[in-house]
Amino acid sequence: MRQIVLDTETTGLEPEQGHRVIEIGAVELIDRERTGETFHTYLNPQREIDEGALQVHGIDADFLADKPLFGDISEALIAFIKGAELVMHNAPFDVGFLNHELSLLSDSAPKIGELCKVTDSLVLARRKYPGQRHSLDALCRHLKVDNSARELHGALVDAQILAEVYLAMTGGQTVLFTNPQEQEVEAGAGLKFEPLPASRPRLKVVQASAQELAEHERMMAVIAASSATP
Repeated sequence: MRQIVLDTETTGLEPEQGHRVIEIGAVELIDRERTGETFHTYLNPQREIDEGALQVHGIDADFLADKPLFGDISEALIAFIKGAELVMHNAPFDVGFLNHELSLLSDSAPKIGELCKVTDSLVLARRKYPGQRHSLDALCRHLKVDNSARELHGALVDAQILAEVYLAMTGGQTVLFTNPQEQEVEAGAGLKFEPLPASRPRLKVVQASAQELAEHERMMAVIAASSATP
């Protein structure tokens, strides 16, 4: 099971108003384990950054002036995420911006939903912790995830923290006994139980030796004597 935990930073809140992606950070999980593989890039948005957005992430236009355009990295990004389950916090925001960037390249460009299964960790958090705050910082406090490296928002840092939050949030005990027809466990992890093969080898039965049986009887006698009513 391959999952990509992804976050973006942008010039503002609405792609419909011409705002662009300026940073993408993504972390790879395989079978719920961090592999160490990441995707990270800053992008030149070719426009100014809203003051409100600048206060959130601290990335200014001067820093981005020599960074690649989205079209320069689009193939590498698609190759990294294609076929994976994409985990994002408030997924409609990130998906909306990524789809907008892809649409600017070509009218026939694929949509994120066509490339990946999308999971919104914000929706999962609202279901799991109703009535609580569901920001990434609030979830870190609730789940005891270290977010001390997060002075400002940053796509790669946030993706790394979200990966830990997602794993903690979806890592509860799974069902041990389930209907054979229900192979997926509803724990947010997409885990599956595979049926044992019908042709599996017979289990080897190891019999206790005479000495082991004698030791067992001796121990049972000691236990019975110690627990007998005076």
